[in-house]
Amino acid sequence: VQLQASGGGLVQPGGSLRLSCAASGSIFSINVMAWNRQAPGKQRELVAYITSYGNTKYADSVKGRFTISRDNAKNTVYLQMNSLKAEDTAAYYCNVVGIAINSGARADFASWGQGTQVTVSS
Repeated sequence: VQLQASGGGLVQPGGSLRLSCAASGSIFSINVMAWNRQAPGKQRELVAYITSYGNTKYADSVKGRFTISRDNAKNTVYLQMNSLKAEDTAAYYCNVVGIAINSGARADFASWGQGTQVTVSS
């Protein structure tokens, strides 16, 4: 299963960006879709995730500013980021956990996207 992330860029403090991550391949079902980020010199951290039931969880640092959503028909997860701050600057990675079809059999998978850079600066 491959993930293609997009939507990063340079934005001023207080601005907004929307990240997208589309999964492709022999997908049977997707359970959890998530966004993580890694700033230079820091460990990768979970930003938000959404389950197949639509349950969501956010890091305290982004609550009230970021919204995660998914389009199951498109196997795509989104991250709407509002009121961006300089400390949100990082490479953002999507990851997806689910079940794929491999040689006719179902198999668990966990895939990571290539990362998309978000820079918040004036």
